[in-house]
Amino acid sequence: MMNQILFAGVIGLFLTLVGTPLLIKLLARKGYGQYIRDDGPREHASKRGTPTMGGIAFILATVAAYFLSKVITGKPPTYSGLLVLGLMVGMGMVGFLDDYIKIVKRRSLGLRAKAKMAGQLIVGIGFAVLSLMFSDNRGNTPASTKLSFITDFGWTIGPVLFVVWALFMILAMSNGVNLTDGLDGLATGASVLVFGAYTFIGVWQFQESCANAQTLTNPGACYEVRDPLDLAVVSSALMGACLGFLWWNTSPAKIFMGDTGSLALGGVLAGLAICSRTELLLALLGGLFVLITMSVVIQVGSFRLTGKRVFRMAPLQHHFELKGWSEVLVVVRFWIIQGICVIVGLGLFYAGWAADK
Repeated sequence: MMNQILFAGVIGLFLTLVGTPLLIKLLARKGYGQYIRDDGPREHASKRGTPTMGGIAFILATVAAYFLSKVITGKPPTYSGLLVLGLMVGMGMVGFLDDYIKIVKRRSLGLRAKAKMAGQLIVGIGFAVLSLMFSDNRGNTPASTKLSFITDFGWTIGPVLFVVWALFMILAMSNGVNLTDGLDGLATGASVLVFGAYTFIGVWQFQESCANAQTLTNPGACYEVRDPLDLAVVSSALMGACLGFLWWNTSPAKIFMGDTGSLALGGVLAGLAICSRTELLLALLGGLFVLITMSVVIQVGSFRLTGKRVFRMAPLQHHFELKGWSEVLVVVRFWIIQGICVIVGLGLFYAGWAADK
C-alpha cells in the first residue's frame, strides 16, 4: 500500500519538472508577467515581467499524480483525499482569478477585497461542512469537531464553531504562504519541507491506526484518523510537485507561483492539518509562515499605535534584504528555520505517541 506514496511523489516531481517549462513558454507568449511593487526592494525591479500563475503547474501535477497513483495501484480515492484536493483546487481558482485580473485586466490590486474574501469563504465553508460528513465504519469523518494538537483533545466545539475554526485556519495559512512568497523559491521550498512532514505523519498514523488495534503493541496510543494513508499520498504528491516546480522557481526564478499557488498551498496545508487531527501542530510545522505573518502584524500594529516601524520593511524577508543580505542568503537561512520547525514539530508528534505508549 505504501507504493501509492512513492508513485504519487515521483509522478508529481516528473510532471512539474517537464510541464513547468511548457507553462513558462505559454505564459510568456501571452505576456502574463509579474507586477512588481514600486515600494519594494530595488533589486526586485529586474523581476518585472517574469511569468506568474505558476501555481497552475503544481496544482495540476498534484491532482494528476494522486489519481495516477490510484490507477497504478488499483486503490480507490478516499473522501479525505478528495476533500483536501478539492480545497487546494478551490483556493487555487480564487488565486487564479486574482492573478488574472492583476495581469490581464491591468488592475494592480487584482480581485476586490470583498470578492476575494467571498471566494475564500465559499471554498472554506464548503470544505468544512463536507469534512464533517462521510463517516466510515468506525464513525470517523474526515474532520472532527474537537480541537487537536497531535491528536484530538478536549470537548467538542460543535459544527458551527468548527466551521469558523476551519475558516480561520484556511485563511491564516493562505495569507501566511502568500506573504512568504516574496523571494525566489522561499515559499515553495518551505512548503516542500512541511509536505514531507505530513507524508511521515500520515504513514505513522496509518501504521498506528485504531482500526488496527488488535495488532498494535499499545492500542492506547493509536490514532482515530479516517484516511491517514491517503493523506500521506496527497502530501507526497504535493511534495514531489513542489520540488519539481522549485527547480524552475529557485533564484533566478523563471516563473512565480502567484496567488494561484500561494492560496492553494495555504489551503491544502490547513486541510491536511484538519483531516490529520494536527491543527495546532501546524503552527509549528509551518513555523516560517507564522513568523512572517506575525512580522506583518507587528509592523502594522506598531505603526498604527506609535507611528514607528519595528522592521525596515515587512514581511520579514524584505527586512533582511534591506539590511544587506542577498536574496539567496535570506532564502537558504529561512529554509533552515523552516527545517528546524519541522524537526521540532515531528519530535513533539513522536513524543506524544511515546508518552501514551
